[in-house]
Amino acid sequence: MSPTIGVDVPLLPEHKVTEKRAASVSGAVFNVSTSIIGDVLSGNVHEGSVHLGVLQEWFGIHWWNSRAFALFFIVVFVMLPLVSFRRVESLRFSSAISVLLAVVFVGISSVLAISALIEGKTNSPRLLPHLDNQVSFFDLFTAVPVIVTAFTFHSNVHPIGFELGKPSDMISAVRISLVICAVIYFSIGIFGYLLFGESIMADILVNFDRSSDTASGALLNDMVRLSYALHLMLVFPLLNFSLRANIDEFLFPRKTLLAKDTTRFVSLTLIILIFTYLLAIAIPNIWYFFQFVGSTFAVCLAFIFPGAIVLRDTHRISTTKDRIIASTMIILAVVTSTIAISTNIYSMTSNKL
Repeated sequence: MSPTIGVDVPLLPEHKVTEKRAASVSGAVFNVSTSIIGDVLSGNVHEGSVHLGVLQEWFGIHWWNSRAFALFFIVVFVMLPLVSFRRVESLRFSSAISVLLAVVFVGISSVLAISALIEGKTNSPRLLPHLDNQVSFFDLFTAVPVIVTAFTFHSNVHPIGFELGKPSDMISAVRISLVICAVIYFSIGIFGYLLFGESIMADILVNFDRSSDTASGALLNDMVRLSYALHLMLVFPLLNFSLRANIDEFLFPRKTLLAKDTTRFVSLTLIILIFTYLLAIAIPNIWYFFQFVGSTFAVCLAFIFPGAIVLRDTHRISTTKDRIIASTMIILAVVTSTIAISTNIYSMTSNKL
């Protein structure tokens, strides 16, 4: 997302940073990592786990801990101050806390899993999935949207990289972030399976919602859910940053930079927040919506669009190897996405019948 308008201008050109202080590589790492982790976790929000679960168990059922009020409180006192920042680098501290909370999630899960392993309550993981009469081979493709979304962060690469002193540092930041997030995902998957075995749910937080036999176990479960909720609060401002910038460029392509126009900046920020708030109230469970988004938009952002850019090769820099890889990416993305969408539709219609 370069502020310079032109057909032949690279997406991340070398430039001199006009701000008083260039963005840091560590800040870029935290922001990219939060973008990656946030994309997959934000799709797993359900009514009982974040908005109502902790509040109602601690304080009972009252109007002031309803889902609408909880969301309103989060939007006004947490999200609104953070989305008001005009530089993505300003979100580096909230992103660092967000990544730390994800690590806390992993730490608690590992403690619970190791304790269960010592007590002999865990199951041995299988290397290959078990298919019975109710599950077909094509059902495995329904995991593709989740996996793709888990590593879709392209929309934040350009605004983060443009604020760096050297945009080429973004390569290192992305690589470090991918390693961090891969370790977090892998750890949660392994420890989650060891802890819950065959009863593990698509949204692992549902498993933590269940009551524990001990007071310490119940406390750890609440800590996991609370860290999850706080993580989502801190993820939204970063995802909102690119959304706001792209909407602005689409609606006002010839206006001045958004960060320098207070009226336009505030208006877009409030409109997006209000729309998100109303959407969150209207759709308490967005799992199927998340699956279809992962099968369409996320696949396009992660594979099809980048592959198309390489094949178009406006700057004449793509090699034969690049073209082969790009073509393979596009073909695999279309095939797997089609199978995933078809399987999801079949599952939904079968459940209704």
